[in-house]
Amino acid sequence: MKLRAVEARVLSVAPWLLVLSVAGHLFMVAFQAKMTMIDLLVYRNGSPHLFSGDLYEWRLDQYADVFPLPFTYPPFAAAIFTPMSWVPWEASRWIWQLICLGCLYFIVRTSVKLLKLQDPRRAMMWTALVLWIEPVRTTLNYGQINLVLAAILIGTLASARNWVGGAGVGFAAGIKLTPAISGLFFLIQRRWMAAVWSFVAFVAVYGIGWAISPSQSNKFWFELLGDASRVGPVGSAINQSMRGALSRTVGYDVKTGPLFIVAVLVAAVLTWFAVSKTKDVLALIVSVQMLGLLVSPISWSHHWVWMVPALLWLIYEGGHLLCKITAGLWVLLTGGYLISFLLLAQPNIWDFPRPLVFVLLGWGYPVAGMLTLVAIGLATRRKPDELLPGDEEAAHSEPTGVAG
Repeated sequence: MKLRAVEARVLSVAPWLLVLSVAGHLFMVAFQAKMTMIDLLVYRNGSPHLFSGDLYEWRLDQYADVFPLPFTYPPFAAAIFTPMSWVPWEASRWIWQLICLGCLYFIVRTSVKLLKLQDPRRAMMWTALVLWIEPVRTTLNYGQINLVLAAILIGTLASARNWVGGAGVGFAAGIKLTPAISGLFFLIQRRWMAAVWSFVAFVAVYGIGWAISPSQSNKFWFELLGDASRVGPVGSAINQSMRGALSRTVGYDVKTGPLFIVAVLVAAVLTWFAVSKTKDVLALIVSVQMLGLLVSPISWSHHWVWMVPALLWLIYEGGHLLCKITAGLWVLLTGGYLISFLLLAQPNIWDFPRPLVFVLLGWGYPVAGMLTLVAIGLATRRKPDELLPGDEEAAHSEPTGVAG
């Protein structure tokens, strides 16, 4: 009851809280020198090289003297980002920040709708608060694409229309391959047409990239895909995948060896436990995204923006004690900027050996991700099943999902 009373008080000033929060962020964009938005610089400066034929040979040396950054996304992503190079850098910084802020609000608002929370001020309140947690902050500071992709996926996956959901997954996967895991959402629901649409959309965006530059498309899809070392240091604390945590634990890159295979199997079993007894749309979306983050070779800390809808589900839908514990752990990890601390503590981005305490702390996000799956599984087994968007569509009745 005390927490409800606190929430009620905060909700009463939620619009003002959101205004102050966004204003504080924009002030930092204007005056904080450390907001280099280096990843946005890679997207913007690297994309035109798609048309000169050297996209994957190009490197960004600016701000990256230790590891000159390559362009690591498919050719279709370069085609999309090329118009950003047509405007001055300062203008592109502001445009991208405003887009990302809009996407963050959309992610929170869609999550709130899926949770069937009626008060629209909750979306304002939570946007204002999560704007300052580590995955969101680092996404904004680096100028990363995570919030944009998460907004596309949660908005389309929540739709009852098969073509909308499928197109969203295929489009996002054409920009960055990791969203392809979202197709599992349709398989769990047995929405076969949505899965077909996702494949069609992916082939379409692949075709666009190939039409623009066949040589660059072939190089990415048939030569560079799967080379995690090209993306960055697997063993650095910023890599919060299971492969990263395992590599830091044993002192070398486990690659796709036995340890990694066991970890993938564990993550798959936990995901099955989370999704097998529920039709809760947000729980399914969160579970699939947690699986993707856990098993991906590289899951930088800023990729974990999916903990925002996960946190909301754990707080509002999770009736099990473990949900409250896991929600508290996420707040502690992301509100305490654990990964930023570990990055400062490590001698460089390449060395795997760590003091034991840093090795253990470096498991922070993977452990929280696995606990999220267990908590969802336990909590949903206490609740009656709810209809999926696909169920309503099949019955030709009004969908319960959020319109795409």
